[in-house]
Amino acid sequence: MSLVCAISNEVPEHPCVSPVSNQVFERRLIEKYIAENGTDPMNGQPLSEEQLVDIKVSHPIRPKAPSATSIPAILKSLQDEWDAVMLHSFTLRQQLQTTRQELSHALYQHDAACRVIARLTKEVTAAREALATLKPQAGLVAPQAVPASQPAVAGAGGEPMDVSEQVGMTPEIIQKLQDKATILTTERKKRGKTVPEELVRAEDLSKYRQVASHAGLHSASVPGILALDLCPSDTNKVLTGGADKNVVVFDKNEEQIVATLKGHTKKVTSVIYHPSQSVVFSASPDTTIRVWSVTGGNCVQVIRAHEAGVTGLSLHATGDYLLSSSEDQYWAFSDVQTGRVLTKVTDESAGCALTCAQFHPDGLIFGTGTADSQIKIWDLKERTNVANFPGHSGPVTSIAFSENGYYLATGAQDSSLKLWDLRKLKNFKTITLDNNYEVKSLVFDQSGTYLAVGGSDIRVYICKQWSEVLNFTDHTGLVTGVAFGENAQFLTSTGMDRSLKFYSL
Repeated sequence: MSLVCAISNEVPEHPCVSPVSNQVFERRLIEKYIAENGTDPMNGQPLSEEQLVDIKVSHPIRPKAPSATSIPAILKSLQDEWDAVMLHSFTLRQQLQTTRQELSHALYQHDAACRVIARLTKEVTAAREALATLKPQAGLVAPQAVPASQPAVAGAGGEPMDVSEQVGMTPEIIQKLQDKATILTTERKKRGKTVPEELVRAEDLSKYRQVASHAGLHSASVPGILALDLCPSDTNKVLTGGADKNVVVFDKNEEQIVATLKGHTKKVTSVIYHPSQSVVFSASPDTTIRVWSVTGGNCVQVIRAHEAGVTGLSLHATGDYLLSSSEDQYWAFSDVQTGRVLTKVTDESAGCALTCAQFHPDGLIFGTGTADSQIKIWDLKERTNVANFPGHSGPVTSIAFSENGYYLATGAQDSSLKLWDLRKLKNFKTITLDNNYEVKSLVFDQSGTYLAVGGSDIRVYICKQWSEVLNFTDHTGLVTGVAFGENAQFLTSTGMDRSLKFYSL
């Protein structure tokens, strides 16, 4: 018995023997034959795969192919192999040459693109520099513009002259704003998340009760105090604006009126106390913003920035510039010293009255509320709308930035209070108030730890937990203003019941 497959007549790789015919087969071939016929191919007897017996052999040496049994045939085979290798090598060289050409073209195009980008960058830089040079001239209304350093000249009867020219924001002003923002940001980073040691704790704040009430500040014939502010450097100095068209400065410690400032022709809806000077600001639906001297008791400047009622007022951190919003759909940025309007902008796509305005603590961005329930964030240097916060329904009534620069609180005529994260540009908390609750005033304390809400009543929330720690219902009318004393040592409020109230331990 030779080790040759009875089917293929070749030396098998896996030899096995059939016990039926005693013939040797290639296992692969006999298994296929059994699967098809079920019999031994030699004698036709039934056969199964289990009956096959493997033959244990060392590695079999397969006989040479007939074409390789002579020297000329072997040389012919080697020549064929060599020719195939040479052809394959030639093909690879051609592919390499093509790839090199494509890489060369790609590198050339990349170099050309880099040159174009560099040229465009240079042109953009030059255009920006030219635009910055032209910006101060944009919006010159009157040809006889008074130099910015020249003070306002009082007209007949001591009434200051009205200044309404729009003189643009010079690079010096922009640099001044940037420098102040850098200082404020650095100071905030130094403070970090530490809370002042003198700050009243939440458990003490929850024990606050009304300790004083003053109802004689404004006229009883046209009742209602509409605006409230405290002097940041001395929170014992209280400033109010009334429906009787008057602005009143009140001393908390002495419990007496320091000055009553008269000049507006309509009710006073916004007031601000200057942090370092004896100067206060007020705005009214009579379209004017007035700058008052507390010591002199007179109006030293009238800023006519708008053509309709002024709805919001905010002082920049430098103390030199005022932001105002109006029903004429514009916000304006004015110089306090000269009374000049530096720039005036509207969102033409919105076409809606502005209801309030507030600077961010750093002073480079600010927010405005609109009558169609939008909160818009603006870049002051570029005078562009950089973000919008939809979500309220009804006109926005008040907005307030937290001292940490991250949170914005907003209220509208939808009985809700919304908190926004300025880093993520989204609403992260909504506090739903009672039905028909009217939010009129929002204010964070100087450390950004507490948030006070004034409207149908007074509520104080502790930030981050956003839980209510205080609720006052002492006013008989709508609360129009709330403010924290230094380190939240006291809380003050004004209302339509013509009273100014103080709360503490």
